[in-house]
Amino acid sequence: MDSSSPSALPSSPADRASPLSLRRVAIDTYRENVAYLNRNCAVYRAEGFQALSKIQVQANGRHVLATLNVVDDDSIVACGEVGLSEDAFRHLGIPDGHTASVSQAEPPASMEALFRKIDGERLNQQDFHAIVQDIAAHHYSKIELTAFVVATNRGEMDREEVYFLTEAMVNAGRRLDWREPLVVDKHCIGGIPGNRTSMLVVPILAAYGILCPKTSSRAITSPAGTADTMEVLANVELPFEKLAEIVRTQRGCLAWGSTADLSPADDVLIAVERPLSLDSPAQMVASILSKKIAAGSTHLVLDIPIGPTAKVRSMPDAQRLRRLFEYVASRMHLSLEVVITDGRQPVGQGVGPMLEARDVMRVLENDPRAPNDLRQKSLRLAGRLIEASPDVRGGDGFAIARDILDSGRALSRMQAIIAAQGAHPFDHNHPPLGALTLEVCAPANGVVIDIDNLQIARVARMAGAPKVQSAGVDLLHKLGDSVKQGEPLFRVHAAYPSDLEFAAQLCRKASGYTLGQADEVPHVFVEF
Repeated sequence: MDSSSPSALPSSPADRASPLSLRRVAIDTYRENVAYLNRNCAVYRAEGFQALSKIQVQANGRHVLATLNVVDDDSIVACGEVGLSEDAFRHLGIPDGHTASVSQAEPPASMEALFRKIDGERLNQQDFHAIVQDIAAHHYSKIELTAFVVATNRGEMDREEVYFLTEAMVNAGRRLDWREPLVVDKHCIGGIPGNRTSMLVVPILAAYGILCPKTSSRAITSPAGTADTMEVLANVELPFEKLAEIVRTQRGCLAWGSTADLSPADDVLIAVERPLSLDSPAQMVASILSKKIAAGSTHLVLDIPIGPTAKVRSMPDAQRLRRLFEYVASRMHLSLEVVITDGRQPVGQGVGPMLEARDVMRVLENDPRAPNDLRQKSLRLAGRLIEASPDVRGGDGFAIARDILDSGRALSRMQAIIAAQGAHPFDHNHPPLGALTLEVCAPANGVVIDIDNLQIARVARMAGAPKVQSAGVDLLHKLGDSVKQGEPLFRVHAAYPSDLEFAAQLCRKASGYTLGQADEVPHVFVEF
């Protein structure tokens, strides 16, 4: 969707009499359009604008809706100027200094439906379509977006509403058609640090010949998303034409999904969900499935980890979420297989972009230091997708995936994908990790019986991940390992003293590790 589509009132007489000069204000407002007017500006006074009200900025036949911020510093925006944040300036697409006008903006057409959802009412297909179209067109302010996210989180939506929301999110953006009968993808609902299986599944599938255009997200509340980790190795912000060319030639890619305009409303909603740490089942299903369907996938394997500190804590909860995913996927004509996996602890050894990239490359190179849990889980997921091919018998996929990995074909394909996307220099044998370190040691002799996923993720984020690629947590012990008092459990890497201190404070409150006896290690429920 293009936020310049006409939907607001024309400029007022005051605007026409006093045109303003457009000014780019170098402030990142993270997917919110923000406009800036000087408090002493004649237009501001004539229109009776108020801070945080919604205004329309017009220039050269285009317009953008933005939330108004009022400034008292002429060096930011002078009286004859209207400033736009980085996002708003990019959406308007008009050069700095161009003549512009401002006016009051009409409320979004879907506001009445939003109010009904806030009141707890059930919305219909047309309601969700209207709301999502306005969200994708940036007609909602952050406050209004927050109201929608909280309203859909507070009162659980029924499965029909989740289907309506998913469908509307798909229809709000580009939908790809690869013109092939089998286009596969793999996705995890998240919450498990270090779970970089996608970066192994994609080159295995691509080497086998199955089309796997993987468009991934950046981290929302985790220390790294697939796109953050892949960015250590290669460019992930690719124009759609480049992405399509890579997929056609390499049979796969690992790119950031936002650059392809797939389910754009989801990207806007994530900007609100991230600071609130909200991830309701309804929003999760709509977010994941809308992106996969928009990307042209015909078959999806979905990973739902369960564990004491995973997003899903019990098998009954996992089964409920599975049924919701399956219902919506069926309505959207997407072949879906849900796999319930071990979520008791982080996957792999590294938590943070550079550490996770190191683990991935070690698995691809069959390095003896490679984390076996990451290798085995990736092979099982890749095997399930290989079995979607009509030429493969059920149960044979794992052996095929293992042969592709062991033979080096997966490594060769990953190297080709990295080169096609634009390689970044990286030596996984000697990764340039954050030079400032902290070792968290065992307080007594014992066996590791619990690792808190949430706490390890918090420590890695406090250390600077994912914004600082070299920051994170290197796990030195996993569940079931015997440790002695004073032996390091994990090592924190940071690039800045303040980040290391924040991580250290958090570790002093709780390390995230619990020691006990071998028979206290929790049982695992998996469905591989």
